[in-house]
Amino acid sequence: MTPIPAVTPTPALTPKRLLAAWPSWAGRAALVWSLLYAAGAALAALTGPAFGYALLAKGTGTGAETGAALLYGAAAVLAYALLRRPGVPWLSTAAWAVVALCLTSGFPALLSPTHLLFFLSRNQEPVDWAVLVNQSLAVLGAVLWGRAALAHRRRALGTCPHCGGRGHAAAGGRHTTRAGLVAVAALVPYTALKIAWALGVTPGYTGVGRPGADPEYTSDLGLWLYDHGVDVTAVLALVGMALALALTRPWGRRLPRLPLLALGWAGAGALAPFGAFLAAFGLLAWTGVIDTGIADHAPWVVAVAYGGFCGYGLALGRATRAYQRATRTACGRCQPLTSASRGGA
Repeated sequence: MTPIPAVTPTPALTPKRLLAAWPSWAGRAALVWSLLYAAGAALAALTGPAFGYALLAKGTGTGAETGAALLYGAAAVLAYALLRRPGVPWLSTAAWAVVALCLTSGFPALLSPTHLLFFLSRNQEPVDWAVLVNQSLAVLGAVLWGRAALAHRRRALGTCPHCGGRGHAAAGGRHTTRAGLVAVAALVPYTALKIAWALGVTPGYTGVGRPGADPEYTSDLGLWLYDHGVDVTAVLALVGMALALALTRPWGRRLPRLPLLALGWAGAGALAPFGAFLAAFGLLAWTGVIDTGIADHAPWVVAVAYGGFCGYGLALGRATRAYQRATRTACGRCQPLTSASRGGA
């Protein structure tokens, strides 16, 4: 009697397994996202409602929507090429340009957690939820495109699409620690300035009243904290310093990994370009090329204190990348090969 071969049951498709298999679907997801986002922009251009589409968060209207439809339509063509030509390295390089485009469209959404501070303020403009949802979708597109570019690049190089061929976690070093210290140092001018203002010392401020605590916009709770020497934004800066140190110090390895990575990448993506703009704006005002329109503040305040956000964002991005590599577990698909090579050695 012929024995009946055993049937291996197919593992259930759980959200965890689906996320772990991202190299197999990231390219198709980027293609579908690009088509839908471009279609939404085209629909907005034809029918009138903006649906939150804008260029650089300011330019709205038919021109911006048509431009978004064309750009993301071209991105969909690139996504199709990624799927059809897995061995062409330059395609993944071009894909990173789409990531930058998505971040340009969704940049304000990375700063949206500041809405949580509305309980410390008043007379603020209401949140435009259509715009915020659209920008959040653009950030989602940046994530999908980044994954698609990474998977394509690794396939083109002949390495494992899941881990790039690494069988073990990369070790941190002096450069990793230095990135955390640079991030902390970049926020020191801003933090010191805001603390000094809250304590009644006002360097860089020539106006009347209290810098950083306008009664027209600051809530009663915010004014009370400010009167007692506590500036909320300075507290947030200290939290940002702690985040940079957690990403680069051994004690940070005892904290949950995913929240640290999410905060690190979000902070780097939001603050690096924002700080670069403020630094350039402040330097141009400092040299007299432009007028800042904020006569109560010295130009160096914008260039040095607020421009420090750029250095913080760049250093935080480096620290987050190093932390991600150092805490990455061994890829199950490459681990057997790595173990065999070690045994042979």
